[in-house]
This record gives sequence, C-alpha cells and structure tokens, in this order.
Amino acid sequence: MASSISAPPAAPGSVAKPPVKVKPPSRLKPNVPTKSTDISAAAAVTWKRPMRAVPAQPRREGKSGNPFQRLAAAALDAVEDGLIAGLLERAHPLPRTADPAVQIAGNYAPVGELPPAGPEDLPVVSGRVPACLDGVYVRNGANPLHAPRGGHHLFDGDGMLHAVRLGDGRAESYACRFTETARLRQERDIGRPVFPKAIGELHGHSGLARLALFGARSLCGVVDASQGIGVANAGLVYHDGRLLAMSEDDLPYHVRVTPDGDLETVGRYDFHGQLEGAMIAHPKLDPATGELFALSYNVVSKPYLKYFYFTADGRKSPDVEIPVDAPTMIHDFAITENYAVVPDQQIVFKLQEMVLGGSPVVYDKNKTARFGVLPKRAEREESFQSVLSEIRLDPRTGTSSRRAVLREADQVNLEAGMVNRQLLGRKTRYAYLAMAEPWPKVSGFAKVDLEDGTVEKFTYGEGRYGGEPCFVPRADGSGAEDDGHVLCFVHDESRGGTSSELLVVNAGDMRAEAAVKLPGRVPYGFHGTFISATELQRQA
Repeated sequence: MASSISAPPAAPGSVAKPPVKVKPPSRLKPNVPTKSTDISAAAAVTWKRPMRAVPAQPRREGKSGNPFQRLAAAALDAVEDGLIAGLLERAHPLPRTADPAVQIAGNYAPVGELPPAGPEDLPVVSGRVPACLDGVYVRNGANPLHAPRGGHHLFDGDGMLHAVRLGDGRAESYACRFTETARLRQERDIGRPVFPKAIGELHGHSGLARLALFGARSLCGVVDASQGIGVANAGLVYHDGRLLAMSEDDLPYHVRVTPDGDLETVGRYDFHGQLEGAMIAHPKLDPATGELFALSYNVVSKPYLKYFYFTADGRKSPDVEIPVDAPTMIHDFAITENYAVVPDQQIVFKLQEMVLGGSPVVYDKNKTARFGVLPKRAEREESFQSVLSEIRLDPRTGTSSRRAVLREADQVNLEAGMVNRQLLGRKTRYAYLAMAEPWPKVSGFAKVDLEDGTVEKFTYGEGRYGGEPCFVPRADGSGAEDDGHVLCFVHDESRGGTSSELLVVNAGDMRAEAAVKLPGRVPYGFHGTFISATELQRQA
C-alpha cells in the first residue's frame, strides 16, 4: 500500500484525537453499490447513499466553515469536476487497475458499518466452533466511504475492520467499523472524496493536477493534512496492549475492542512521540521478546529507507539508515532469530515520470535486485551489509542460493499467509498461504511443508472465495507446530448472497470444524490477526 505522498508527523503524545465511536440506534443493512450504466472515468460505480451507518453530518463550523473557505471549496470542487475529471481524465480511458467498475465490483464492493451482533445472529451453520478459540479475529480491508469521482484502485479504499469474538464454543459477536482516520472524518464532513488516491489517481498529468488541487485545498483550509492522510486499510498488529491498524502512508491508528465486541478508534498513534513519520504496514512481532521490528521508506528525500524496532513496552530504537540509491517500494521484509532480511527490489518510485504522463511507480529492469541482511537489533548504519541474493541467504559468506520448495506438479499461485506466530523468526516447518486462483480472488489456502516439500490444499468450494488464512495456535503452545486452527472469512458468489461466513479449519488434518453465518457481507480484504482473551484483558 505504497503512497507517493509523505505523511506529516503527529503532534507529540501517543494519539492525536480522542476516542471516536459511532453507535447508531439500530443495526442497518449494508448499502450495496450498484453498477452504473455509464462506466466512465467519472462515475463507474454509484452508491444509493454514502457508505456509512449514520446520516451525513453537516459541515463543521470553524476552520472549514467561514465564508471564504466555503467559497474556495465550491470553486475547487468546480475545478475538479470541470477541468480534471471533465477534461484531463475523460480524454484517457481508465485501465483496469484504476477502473472502479473493475476494482470494487462484486464482493470487492464496500459495505456499511454494523454495530455488534450477538450470538443469536451468528448461527453455526456447520460443525462446532472449537472451545479452545477464545479471543477475537480481526481483519482489515479497503472499503471506500464515498463513490469514486475518478480512478480508484482496490488499495485506495478507507480502512474497515471486521471482528468476530469467539468463546465458549460459539461466535459471541460480530461487528464492522471504519477506522476513524483524520482523512475519513474530513471526507465524511465534506461529503465527497478530497484526498488524492495514491494508486488510482496519481499518474500522469491528471495526477499532477490532483496533487495541485489537494495543495490548494490545504492552503485554503478546506482540508487539514497535518493530522494525517492515510487510510489505515492494510496491516494489523497487536503490540504493547494496542491493536494497530496500518497503511504505509501514515502513522498507525490505535483501535480498541470493546467488551461488547465493538471497535472504537482511539486515534493516530506515534508511540508516545517517538515515531515521526509513516512506517510500513507489515511490521514483525517477535513472539519470544515482544519486540516489534519495522521499516519506513521515503519517496521524496533521503534517507529513502530506515530500519528500527520497539521494545515490548514500546520504547523505540535509533533509526538505522539503509543505503539504497533510489526510492524503492519495500512492501514487506522478514526476521529470523538474529537477523532482519530486507529486499531491495526493482519496483521503484520515479515521481518525474508523472510529468511525462506516466506512473510514478515503475519497474526498473536495469536495477539488480538485492537482499540486505543486518543484525536484528542493529542501531548503527555500519552494521548493515547488502548482498546479491535470490531466496536463501548466508550472512557469513554473503552468498545466496535458490531451492524450489514444491515440485513443479504441485506449484500453485500462493500469496499472503503466515506461520505459527509462536515461532515467528524461528525455524518453522509449516506455512499457511492463500491460493490466489483465479487471481486476484482466493479460492482456498495451502499448508506447505517446508521440510519435505509437500502441500495440502483446502478449497472453499465452487464459487466461494476468501482471503489470507489466519493461523491461531493452541493458546498454551504445548502441542505440535500445526496444532491450531485456520480462520478466514468466506463469501459465496455463486448464490449472490448478502452475507458471509467465518470458516474454522483444523490446521492439523485440514478439515473444516465450523462455519458461522455472519449478519452482513464481508468484502475481500487484506490482513488479519487473532487477539486472545488474555491479551484483551491487558488492552490499553
């Protein structure tokens, strides 16, 4: 979820805003977007009403409410509708990667918020929920609040969390809520999208025009970018008693799970003033020490890439500046027991390409892909060494080698997944990965034996698709490495239904143990996590 805009720092302190919790008086049915007969760049998808569970609020008075700012807002809206959308963008058909009619169609379409539904609304439609699952499964995803006014990529949507509380052998609650980012709150008040979309809009001359428009809106006080521009729609991690929702264009957002299973946004979280800018959405939590390891990259100025970590109680290490020659998309990285492994790949940022009418994110065929290996607790740049590599790296010799884990006959398109998190950073035998077939949908997941090169597959069934598998180990850690369960939201497209299920699969024998019918549709999303009941009791 890379962005070509740098996030502004938060004000000193742990959060930027007080808790926000939207509690409508009764559960509302999700709004279902419908395809328009006109799939032009300006209006590929239409909403019956804005995607929210409460009525639109009037524009707040104050910073954006004086006559000058209202006049400026109207004038700049006219520039967007008439010049940018009506002239610059209309002349160029949208590619499939930025066409809302493609990107947010079917079960990628957004839904409205739902307050907590109780166990009476969550029937187990098959099997039994294992009694050992005691906690809450939370998954993040993109869910645009407003209908797109131009290009839109799946990754551009506002962050929405879906949470299922499990305990006593049943599903106790389900809720879905927007993460109340500063961006979402402002666009909700204004009534239209006004922040630029990093992937769907920021390309070519129209992308430059949209950046200029955003700058003008900020200069006139129509929007306030100082409190963050991110969507918090990608990653989730539970660290130091806090559930953090993240995207790579901003600071994380602290979200609290309430006793009744609801989700409330506490605010933008800067680790008590220690984190000055954005960090990637895939930090790594060491299960043995509780430390959180992360990267931060800048697409405008040096240093382009920094590495750092937080102790179990939230104290930040000094930054390690990693020498890379150009801004590079570093979407993820890995840790072992003693090292961090950082990829320096061929997908780079070249903002000047927008002037030439292209995308700022390009594939550099002349660049040699590398992996950098540094001590996991490095605190000086000198400790970083970069080596040419493929897959397997030897930090002692600086050599690399490649080995195919699966036989050619067993190859399948595997995407996001995880190992037993109690062994993260240690040698593991099993990995659970989404089977992205037909791309980009996920038709099941695979349990890969990394030692003997075998794979077991669990498919969701004809017309049924899900997302990243979430492996939940047995709480006491006493069993085998694969002693646990895999959780995933699944949607049946063949029936065209408006609801989804939470599927529970035994990770040992790869058999389904339970399916819980949810009261609403869960759009396909990104990453999730499981928070135990014990951890919830220690929640900040």
